[in-house]
Amino acid sequence: MTLIASPEPASISRGAKQSRHVRVLSLLGALWLALFFASLFSPPVMDDADGTHANAARQMALSGDWVTMRVNNVRYLEKAPLPYWIAAASFRLFGFNTFATHLPQALAVLLLMLLGFRWAREAFGERASLYTSLAVLTSAGVFLFTRVLIPDVLLSLLLAVALYCFLHALQLSPHQDAVIPGTAKNPRISSLSTTTPFAYLMWTALALAVLTKGLVALVFVPGTAIVYLTLTGEARNWRRLKPFAGGLLFLAIAAPWHILAGLRNTGGMNGHGFFWFYFINEHVLRFLGRRIPRDYNKLPSYLYWSLHLVWLFPWALFASLLLSRARSAMRRSNSLQPVLITKTLGSLWFIAGIVFVAGTVRDFAHAPMTLTYSLIFLGAILLTLISRRRTYHPHGPILHLVDLRSRTTLLLSLFSIIVLLFFSLSTNQEYYTFPTYLPLLMLVAAVLARAEATYDHDKSSRRCITSAHAAFTFLGVLIAAALTYGLWTSRHLARVPNVGDLLAHRGVGHYTLSMSSLFDLTGPSFAALRLPAILALLAFALGPAIAWVLRTQRRHLAATTAFALTSAVFLIAAHIALVRFAPMLSSQDFAERIQQLEASGAISRDSTLLLFGDQAYGSSIPFYLNRPLNRPALLVDGRSSSMLFGSTFPDAKGLFLTPSELLAEWGSGPRKLMFVPIERRDNADRLLGTRAILIQETAGKVLLTDRPLDRPLPPSIDSTPK
Repeated sequence: MTLIASPEPASISRGAKQSRHVRVLSLLGALWLALFFASLFSPPVMDDADGTHANAARQMALSGDWVTMRVNNVRYLEKAPLPYWIAAASFRLFGFNTFATHLPQALAVLLLMLLGFRWAREAFGERASLYTSLAVLTSAGVFLFTRVLIPDVLLSLLLAVALYCFLHALQLSPHQDAVIPGTAKNPRISSLSTTTPFAYLMWTALALAVLTKGLVALVFVPGTAIVYLTLTGEARNWRRLKPFAGGLLFLAIAAPWHILAGLRNTGGMNGHGFFWFYFINEHVLRFLGRRIPRDYNKLPSYLYWSLHLVWLFPWALFASLLLSRARSAMRRSNSLQPVLITKTLGSLWFIAGIVFVAGTVRDFAHAPMTLTYSLIFLGAILLTLISRRRTYHPHGPILHLVDLRSRTTLLLSLFSIIVLLFFSLSTNQEYYTFPTYLPLLMLVAAVLARAEATYDHDKSSRRCITSAHAAFTFLGVLIAAALTYGLWTSRHLARVPNVGDLLAHRGVGHYTLSMSSLFDLTGPSFAALRLPAILALLAFALGPAIAWVLRTQRRHLAATTAFALTSAVFLIAAHIALVRFAPMLSSQDFAERIQQLEASGAISRDSTLLLFGDQAYGSSIPFYLNRPLNRPALLVDGRSSSMLFGSTFPDAKGLFLTPSELLAEWGSGPRKLMFVPIERRDNADRLLGTRAILIQETAGKVLLTDRPLDRPLPPSIDSTPK
């Protein structure tokens, strides 16, 4: 049963509704094209995870081995394969380039937006569906964390599909809830046949999610489903989920790759093969912060939670509406059950305090007992709700939900809580909680659409919306003032084509979180970032004020759209800035330099490429060079991070050099071309001294060779190293 937030006037024909529906989707599609499709061509594939994952997919596409992933011919067993299968297919269709690398990410965002549009439209109404789609496309986190080839957006899409199908597998359609006697031979069989496709789609999406990022999918979706079924009393309808046939379908999709990968990858580190490394090291030990190697960081608790206001910006400013709705629901419950609710709240606040203290201890001591505290917390909630049912509804469900709106709200809330709690305990990166973005944004969109409908007579809604606009305007003024100051102080500086040269000597070597490079955005860099700074300045100086004025005029749709467009212009400015940072974030120009030297005859095409340190530092170079698989780069002192486990297999012999082996081979045999990142410059200088010849330097990174060039460079490519 679907509850529409803003029922359409009866006078509007179905044709008019469809026409409006098409127009809305067309506008959303245009926004997606501007923000995501247009950014597929630049910046280039970046070093670190972006280049590493692109190389894994490239080698898969070239080798035809779809089971064992390899990077630079080294086994890369820590990731599930589906994102790389998709990227490899993209490479076969469009070639090995930037567009093909990031196209799957952009398409996943498009599908995530369309799913949010459909689900919110069914559960919350037309206005909420529009706001959900706008929020997905213009949230800072969705934009930032799809600039890199990581699996989280695909995981988010598949988990959301599984949740959507779970809800619809349980939900009978309105005509099935009120079957007229005699109109169907067997109403139960009719209803089950309608929900069956959703059940099988749920199991399929869950299996694909496991193939996207491992076993966390089996924590998030089944965990959410179990709690939901317990609370709503719908566990009695478990047959609609097809657990036996669906479970077999799940295994048929998810199991084969895991079995084949285990059989083909035995005898690694200390005799450990794929099964230990993937299931124990990459799942259990990673969660506990004891993964080998220990090269992952963990956000402090205060940052972990507060940064979600940034990742969901600007829509997080409407979060107070969620809190207001929750308080209203609590007050209604209090009027019926004051003693029980008061005692419950007291108990939950006490347990929440224990969890907070334990989480703080976890930040310093990595104590796995935090998991126990969290389970106690969740168990206390469940026991309290069970007690409530026994006291007030001994024969009914804990929560009596009568429509799709309330069911969707509960399901999305439970899912978000489970994901956020899970990663608050585990080692984490900022983007790990990406799967909660759509659920949280949909909930915000729903309460915003409802608050707009009650704006004139609901003081609480009006106050929350006004506060959000005030905060947006205040932040806009601050951001515009900061940008104005940066532009003014850099007004006399000449524009530097390579912003990386301004930042090359800063201490970036120990950054381990994905957004750490933001600390490098300093005053002098504004000389290279004037255009995006001006765009962002105009967006924040004008957009929030325009949105607020429209809101005061009761033009709610226009006000919220202005809210979204302000963010869209800012994200376009952010993309331009990212392109300006490309020489620092990517090493594509080094690959182009090598290709130019080979084409001119200055070096032979059989030269050996070496990467000094972990391959991630220069992972974009092998991708853009696109050499045959039998000519991989050699890694000097590179047995670290994602290469550590793969380096222990016999077929990795000869791919890794120690510094002493490099020193012995330097200057003999085929020409050596060695890329050295800024993080390892001092080590390389101490090792090679004057024996290294500089070919190119960009943003502190250098390309060295072990002998003079075979012939002088043509004037067209002869340039002084930066």
